Amino acid sequence: MEAIDRKFMEEALREAEKALARDEVPIGAVVVYQGEVFARGHNLRESLGDPTAHAEILALRAAAARRGSWRLHGMTLYVTLEPCPMCAGAMVNARLDRLVFGAFDPKAGAAGSLMNIANDGRLNHRLEVTGGVLAEPAGRLLTDFFRRKREFPGKET
Repeated sequence: MEAIDRKFMEEALREAEKALARDEVPIGAVVVYQGEVFARGHNLRESLGDPTAHAEILALRAAAARRGSWRLHGMTLYVTLEPCPMCAGAMVNARLDRLVFGAFDPKAGAAGSLMNIANDGRLNHRLEVTGGVLAEPAGRLLTDFFRRKREFPGKET
């Protein structure tokens, strides 16, 4: 694992902690451009009542707004959980260069686990994908969150 990938995944984990503090599913994302964090996002589906308010989508929107273009060539997205089909599709459409994720998602992952939208040769763009970076702490955040939800339904965690 490259030191640079660890560094930026730690930033994504900090974003996941922000989601956790709001009793959101703890997933965080950062978009990196030229070695710097360019945009950030964390899950806000419950807070916004928006099914598309995934960490990745919010980070991509922020990056596009900052760049002034939907084309995000030269950028890498770091996210704590393997993206779902919606998010992987958005990354392809945004023309990101690279995706780095933490925990694998065998139930909904669209960057290699369940399907591979991020690297589907039938699409007009593909991303370089690296999975499993800091997978243990990223997965533990999610496991602990859902365990608390099962143990204490209806209570904020």
